[in-house]
Amino acid sequence: MPSVRILSRLFEPAEDQLLTSWLFLKLLAVIYFAAFASLVFQIDGLAGTNGILPYNEKLAAEFSHSGYLAWWRNPTLFWFNAGDAALQGAAITGCLISVMLLLGRRPLLALILLFILYLSLTHAGQIFLNFQWDTLLLESGFVAILIAGGPNHLAIFLFHWLLFRLRFLSGISKLLSHDPSWSSLTALNTYFETQPLPHAGAWYAHQLPEWMLQSATGVVLFAEIIVPFFIFLPRRFRLFAAAITILIQLLIIATSNHNWINLLTILLCLFLLDDRIVAKVVPTRLIPKTLAGRKENSGLTKKLFGAAAAILIMAASLSWMYEMTTGRQTAQPLRKVAMSVRNFGLANVYHVFPTMQVERQELQIEGSYDGVEWRSYDFRYKPGALHKRPEFIAPYQPRLDWMIWFVPSQRTEQLYWMDRFLRRLQENAPQVTALLANNPFAERPPRYFRVPAFRYHFTTKEQRAQTGNWWRREFLGEFPYVPPRRP
Repeated sequence: MPSVRILSRLFEPAEDQLLTSWLFLKLLAVIYFAAFASLVFQIDGLAGTNGILPYNEKLAAEFSHSGYLAWWRNPTLFWFNAGDAALQGAAITGCLISVMLLLGRRPLLALILLFILYLSLTHAGQIFLNFQWDTLLLESGFVAILIAGGPNHLAIFLFHWLLFRLRFLSGISKLLSHDPSWSSLTALNTYFETQPLPHAGAWYAHQLPEWMLQSATGVVLFAEIIVPFFIFLPRRFRLFAAAITILIQLLIIATSNHNWINLLTILLCLFLLDDRIVAKVVPTRLIPKTLAGRKENSGLTKKLFGAAAAILIMAASLSWMYEMTTGRQTAQPLRKVAMSVRNFGLANVYHVFPTMQVERQELQIEGSYDGVEWRSYDFRYKPGALHKRPEFIAPYQPRLDWMIWFVPSQRTEQLYWMDRFLRRLQENAPQVTALLANNPFAERPPRYFRVPAFRYHFTTKEQRAQTGNWWRREFLGEFPYVPPRRP
């Protein structure tokens, strides 16, 4: 029967993807290392005992409410210990195991441990690690477990399905949001100056003529809505999809600080290629001789694990896609399964920039001993001083600088963590002040706080030539007594 033959083929070795899979695991190790390394000096300030959102408090509250069911809803190693040393230790251990994977030592064990550690840290980080690049890394790392002994067609399909969802859902969400910036092709008119952490490349892109920015917006929509379907077509179409997707990602890197999501997207495009193409790029001396003639390890355990993983990922991801595109909920039993799968960082819905901000609000935090003389806390990377050149920092992600960008929306969850952040500054918590560029009250904490809000714009070429500034700004008032940023 044709259906039986198709299912049987899924478990056959993907012999044209051996080199591709080997290279993918090497580069995935590098991205894992960047992700863990960026948390080593941040996680205790974000989620440690004296951090902004202490994870031990959240775990205690969840266990008090749900008992041991909370362990399933919040799968993390930190149920045993959520102290600063445990959090930092997990990040450091992740760095070491990433090197182990890079060197090709016990890849299956390394991939399993990396997934468990990053899943634990993602839950620990709460709102600070609740981003699509975190879940994309988790899902990529999980599917990578299936190619540790060599790829089969099922694993390659799951990578294709992941890349399709990432690209197509990011595109279709822009239309479903009914955001006029996307429908009128004006999204890039403001994107470069309103994105969370622009670098100098964004300033130059912002100076491009409007017709070029609108044309580029149309290309983005084409690349995200139409091109993803080419992933499932014959080779020439897959190569076209890879070329367009990689080009878009390189342009984003040239104009944005989006940590490692663009690098990981490029990496997923490897599976649209094959060993014939990859062999032309990778120097022969770097390719291990043992790779030639290697066969995929197709033991029964691996087949059963792969089949179970594929069924859960497909069922859950299709469920979430249905809800996203129709606005209707799936049947409750299926929804419960989908929620459980999502708790483990799998089958996520991706929607990169479904709405476009048309205004940049920046918050400045100031403290004072007497209410007369005020000193400013400076952030490391977010826009502040008008003359400061926006830095290129990818793949590093400063979580606090990134999150402060969301606060002007004045949504409840943003105001909550912002209030906790200010309380930690009032206590002069060293783990939190270490996340900033400076602490002007190192000797003792201030008595008063205020948060001036400003509207920021990139300078024009003429303004920058005259002043040397990258930014210009206007005072809006004291936060939160200013209009919320929308969207």
